[in-house]
Amino acid sequence: MKPIIFWIFPLLILSNSCGRCARDSNRHNLVVDQSIILEIESELAQLDEEIIALKDHFEFLLANRDSLKQYADVDKYSFEAGYSTNLPKNSEKLSSVVILNTTPDYDSALQNVLATNGMDSLFHQTFEKYNMLAQVYYNSVDQVSRVFPAYDAKALLDPNIDLTKFNFFYKGDFDHNPEKGPVWIPEVYVDPAGRGWILSLVHPVTADGELYAVLGIDITVDELIGRFLENREGDFLIVNNKGDIVGGKASAIEALSFPPLLNHVYRETILADNFRISDFNIFNSKNNEVREMAKAIILTKENQFFFREDFSPKAAYAVPFTFLDWYLIEIELKS
Repeated sequence: MKPIIFWIFPLLILSNSCGRCARDSNRHNLVVDQSIILEIESELAQLDEEIIALKDHFEFLLANRDSLKQYADVDKYSFEAGYSTNLPKNSEKLSSVVILNTTPDYDSALQNVLATNGMDSLFHQTFEKYNMLAQVYYNSVDQVSRVFPAYDAKALLDPNIDLTKFNFFYKGDFDHNPEKGPVWIPEVYVDPAGRGWILSLVHPVTADGELYAVLGIDITVDELIGRFLENREGDFLIVNNKGDIVGGKASAIEALSFPPLLNHVYRETILADNFRISDFNIFNSKNNEVREMAKAIILTKENQFFFREDFSPKAAYAVPFTFLDWYLIEIELKS
């Protein structure tokens, strides 16, 4: 719920870029499959255009809400204590709509729900168009949340939360996004609607020059791992600019001295609300060489790192993403 411009480039053998690398120049240099980044960013780039189209339609509805009142489907949703009463099992093309207790004016928020019911069909179309999506939604300044596909909001969403305090809202507001365009949130986070760890694209929506809502499109971390990494040959992981492991193969994660997790266990862990992402941060590894690797790749922007200790991997090779502040790292294990 809520709550990249790219280029085509050939596969490259990464060159030595640091003192340690130069000293180990006789070692095998691994070819990093940069096509993984190309594939990820080419697909995500399409969502930039998609969310702009959603924003344009949303703002059209807001600008013409008075004239469109006569066409509004007043019986589309009914509410009990702020929650729409439709359930996921009987609402294939409906959203879950919640008017939170934090709204300043319930009646006004209810009228705004009615005026924006037309977003449901666009949310449905977007969700059907891209099979990697977890959900499409908006959260408004008057504390209305509309999420597609429908979920059990009453069971999963605290009615007393303030939507504007979550990064899927404030990362799109005018203070954090003065250009008022699409923004990818590089930090993954736990979705309040229960869909696990989420990567979000957000975009502000304006009405009369003021911020009205923030649109969002979500992809689950589990989908990211399965779609782009799991079937690739090699031991890959993706980290953000803070060193958090966004996703990766269990073999690569374990090689960096993190808890021994099989793929399915890692997935269960990232879906759990009590998972602390700081536990899977390469700057926090118990292995000193892994911490050195983190500094080399993230802080000094080196593209390869050779380990020396017998209990460590052989090498790590890194390629930065283009528009997400992420790094693709391939771990070369000892044979």
